[in-house]
Amino acid sequence: MGTSASGVTVIGLGPMGRAMARSFLAAGHPVTVWNRTASRADELVAAGARRAATAADAVRANELVVLSLTDYRAMYDILGGAGDALAGRVVANLGSDTPEVTRGAATWLAERGAELVTGGVMAPADLVGKDGAYVFYSGSRQAFDAHAATLQVIGRTEFLGADHGLAQLYYQAMLQVFLTSLATHLQTFAMVAAAGVPAADFLSHAVANAHDIAAYLPDAARAVDEGRHPGDLASVIMMGASADHVAGASRDLGLDTALPDAVRSLYDRAIARGHGEDSWTSLVEVMRKP
Repeated sequence: MGTSASGVTVIGLGPMGRAMARSFLAAGHPVTVWNRTASRADELVAAGARRAATAADAVRANELVVLSLTDYRAMYDILGGAGDALAGRVVANLGSDTPEVTRGAATWLAERGAELVTGGVMAPADLVGKDGAYVFYSGSRQAFDAHAATLQVIGRTEFLGADHGLAQLYYQAMLQVFLTSLATHLQTFAMVAAAGVPAADFLSHAVANAHDIAAYLPDAARAVDEGRHPGDLASVIMMGASADHVAGASRDLGLDTALPDAVRSLYDRAIARGHGEDSWTSLVEVMRKP
């Protein structure tokens, strides 16, 4: 089995992996695919992909091996038996895990003669390969540059540096905003709906509020970097009282209060540590030293 310079192997054919493989095929790249449930490759094979019999065969097929797996443990499970097939390969792991786990994976692959390029895909499966999709990458710049043109097919590339953990750091930070924001909006919709107001009636206010929050971020970032939190406009005591009222409203409506209670707890602990007269940005000092 020969190695194709412009070819790519995709291992892991969930919705994201299939979307990546389709994008590579549409761009004219020879694609080899493998998945533990072989039938998931049927659609891609019909579109021109080559189905590898084993994960090791899939790795041998191309220098660039793209992993689309749930976590890095799955990488070890699948590639652990690949043996010398990994030698000389660039493994672009686009699955999710912590930065520290990612750094350990780089060492594990290097011991087997492969280079890890870490990635974090900032797009849902249906937007892979389309305008607006982008991917954080980190690791070996040489390895990344060698395959940047191929990787560009699935989304705009943003290379962050040599530290393999950086891409996952950015990815998890972005997911934290995404997941917490979605949960917050669901809590908000549940509040108004519990009071008899259709969530759709409140929607325009929720959207406007989401846009308005962005205006607070530059000052917050500066406060975090400088470690200065003047509370002349919005002190922890003032904001903490609001957080208490929000939690109380959910409780009175019979809703789960885990999310608003968590926010209120941050304000309570900041006050207990002497930040009551400081800005709400001083909550970061509680987060830094739990």
